[in-house]
Amino acid sequence: MGRGRKQAALVLLPVTAGCLAMAWIEGSLRPVYPVKSALKIAVFLGCSGLYMLLTRDWTPWKSFRRPSCQALRPAALLALGTLAVLLGGYLLLSPWLDLSAIPANLAAKEGITRQTFSLAAIYITFCNSLLEEYFFRGFAFLSLHQMGYKKLAYGFSALAFALYHLSIAGSWGAPVLVLLMVAGLTAAGLLFSWLDRQGSILPAWLVHMGANLATNTVGLMLFGILPYSR
Repeated sequence: MGRGRKQAALVLLPVTAGCLAMAWIEGSLRPVYPVKSALKIAVFLGCSGLYMLLTRDWTPWKSFRRPSCQALRPAALLALGTLAVLLGGYLLLSPWLDLSAIPANLAAKEGITRQTFSLAAIYITFCNSLLEEYFFRGFAFLSLHQMGYKKLAYGFSALAFALYHLSIAGSWGAPVLVLLMVAGLTAAGLLFSWLDRQGSILPAWLVHMGANLATNTVGLMLFGILPYSR
């Protein structure tokens, strides 16, 4: 195995191991959300940190650099569009959607209640989205992309991003919903990687924040924190 392939393997294996570790934490340990978040930070930073120590390739860390205005403008517009489409779609379809069980499910599974959801929503929107962008784009995508494995970089990072969420989607029960979610997240992962192709994760982070802000706003409505009537 050549040096390039060995270095690529040092990306593929830790990313895969990190996703499997989080699936085990999600499915077997089932900790409350603050504990799970701390473990996720340790796993994702640990995997990428081990790669950087072994290879002396600091690409993941450099992915926090400021992007060009040319890359930032379309990302900002896409973030606003994503927020408007997701939130507007919920408001439009809410008379036919029954999401009333979500608060009880979050309380039972994550320990998130009406009193703590606002803090969780802030963390998910800003911090959790950045952590995922760092791991799946800054580490998985950009490291492989800058080695010259461009097709592998797009495909692996997008699929890893989607399958990572299976530990969450698996509890939904309906296989069709799970498949749709995986397909949607794979497409989102490809888009996020394309936005970050110049070496910064900040463009995709903007769009990721827009999506999370929309879903968390819906959560605020479901918990009764934001007033809303159908």
